[in-house]
Amino acid sequence: MGCAPVVRAAGCVLWRRSSAGKLELALVYRPKWADWSWPKGKLKQGETFEDAARREVLEETGHRCRLGTELPSSQYTDHRGRLKEVRYWAAEAADGAFESNDEVSDLLWLTPDEARNRLTHERDRDLISIALITIGTDDGTRGR
Repeated sequence: MGCAPVVRAAGCVLWRRSSAGKLELALVYRPKWADWSWPKGKLKQGETFEDAARREVLEETGHRCRLGTELPSSQYTDHRGRLKEVRYWAAEAADGAFESNDEVSDLLWLTPDEARNRLTHERDRDLISIALITIGTDDGTRGR
């Protein structure tokens, strides 16, 4: 009996400062799964986790990003029974503009508390506190 293949994926807790200086986190909505989550997706052949994280953020949010500290990874069994490993980074949003696509229909920029309440999966909520330590919650420089 063989082991189920491991699906490797990468994503980001994408953040920015609002015009008022408040921290906002980006959540994407995937209608196929009816879930709100962090921008993330599977690695392409030959791609590093870091490159996949940057690519997925751009594809799903329309924003380029600057990767910061790597956050704890998430492991779970997907809908096909495969073990899925997702590596995450705290990432600051750069320029860009969202456009819906076949995979993601909506993007919301929310406060950390709003994001925690909106995220579909507990495993995604667990990253917020860790990301906040990395990002900082006051002037945006702590932990950088």
